[in-house]
Amino acid sequence: MSAEERLASLGVELPPAPKAMGLYKPVLTVAGLAHTSGHGPLHADGTLTKGRIGAELDTAAGYQAARQTGLAMLATLREEYGSLDRIERLVKTFGLVCCTPEFTDQPAVINGFSELMRDVFGPDHGVAARSAVGAPALPAGMAVEIEAVFALKPQ
Repeated sequence: MSAEERLASLGVELPPAPKAMGLYKPVLTVAGLAHTSGHGPLHADGTLTKGRIGAELDTAAGYQAARQTGLAMLATLREEYGSLDRIERLVKTFGLVCCTPEFTDQPAVINGFSELMRDVFGPDHGVAARSAVGAPALPAGMAVEIEAVFALKPQ
């Protein structure tokens, strides 16, 4: 099953691909690798999931924010490459969780992104090397910011 077919089977809606909020490219291709800039939990209506995990949001809400961030990233990839089927595999994930100093379960939050990538690209190509760290604040007050590197299929 292709990535596009897996995504359709999940029955989810991708938000519009996010636009750059500064001087950067949302995705840049170098040597067959797609490097995404930091993405946040953008919803189809243009809103973001905001707040700190461990204060305004709990771990489950953080997980959903990370999953929504994955959907926004998939929208960027689809817009850039025309289809998610151009993606060979996820290589690296770097996840930032806006949280209180006492919160220490950042990996459980970033699992929302990682499990979505596994479901879309499969267990062999959707699971990558990963970091999950806490941050006291993120741009626009968003709860999660994630950047990733994907290998592209040769054309």
